Amino acid sequence: MNAWEKILVSADMPLLEAMGILDGSAMQILLVVDGARTLLGTVTDGDIRRALLGGQGLDAPVALAMNRTPIRADAALSRDEALAMMRARRVRQVPMVDGQGRVVGLWTDMDVLRLGLRDNAMVIMAGGLGTRLRPLTQDCPKPLLPVGDRPLLETIIRNAAAHGLHRFYLCINYKGEMIQERFGDGSALGVDITYLRERERLGTAGALSLLPPQERPVVVMNGDVLTNVNLGALLDHHEAQGGVATMCLREYEVQVPFGVARAEGGLVRALEEKPVLKYLVSAGIYVIEPRGLARVPQGEFYDMPTLLGDFLNAGERVAAYTMHDYWLDIGRLSDFEAANRDIHTLFPR
Repeated sequence: MNAWEKILVSADMPLLEAMGILDGSAMQILLVVDGARTLLGTVTDGDIRRALLGGQGLDAPVALAMNRTPIRADAALSRDEALAMMRARRVRQVPMVDGQGRVVGLWTDMDVLRLGLRDNAMVIMAGGLGTRLRPLTQDCPKPLLPVGDRPLLETIIRNAAAHGLHRFYLCINYKGEMIQERFGDGSALGVDITYLRERERLGTAGALSLLPPQERPVVVMNGDVLTNVNLGALLDHHEAQGGVATMCLREYEVQVPFGVARAEGGLVRALEEKPVLKYLVSAGIYVIEPRGLARVPQGEFYDMPTLLGDFLNAGERVAAYTMHDYWLDIGRLSDFEAANRDIHTLFPR
């Protein structure tokens, strides 16, 4: 069964059942059809909310909530034509119908917004405990926390796929079975997902020893970072620099809360009131060559700063990629709240 066939529902399905299907699908839409799969309408979370606010009960049929005049695409449209239509209408899902109005597929932003597939794999570190975000992470792994209307990890994958990446390795540990149950093999998102399960905690780089041999540079990213960085541009930069690794950097400012004096020879030579100090800090996103991955020790706790330090100590070239994109490390409750404020502007639906 194709992924889109799992979101076909009948007009008499109760809203409560439809909500369950929506919640378990990454497509964020249901296609309402008759027995011949003729498209009758579509249903989203917003449609259901409006129906409930309008007085409908959870046992009301989907027909009372559905959009009866959804945007649809002729199955004969090319990918480029579908992209142009979706951009013009500002939609992220469009059902494909044949000449008789029967559903034969679904165009999504994952299908049409890619800028060309890349052979590079992407590793997402999704095994952290999320201790600083408790109680939110008491029963939910941090990558599955909802940012906007979808889990943070889904947004990370979607952004990467929009820049051509389609092979993902998710490093899981804490409540990893929940992540695996949510994303499966990745087919619902149009990507391929393989899981690397840490039997014991291996640090921010140790899990890379679980990767099968790679032929192309690998993107490595922490699973708690919300960003719209162009990963395609990052890979291009890495290849142009010719190093063993590339490290994404962000400018970080610290304001000294006091006046700072420069003294010399027992005299004050200069004063600066509450200066702002600027540093370049790690953004938790890297590109590593296969020969660099081979240096990660098998089954040992090993952090990314140690790996990069080993490269530098060996005289290897480590490139810097200074980001000017949106970036937020979701480590505290205040960061989680900020992410939910920013997400709709960052990735408008």
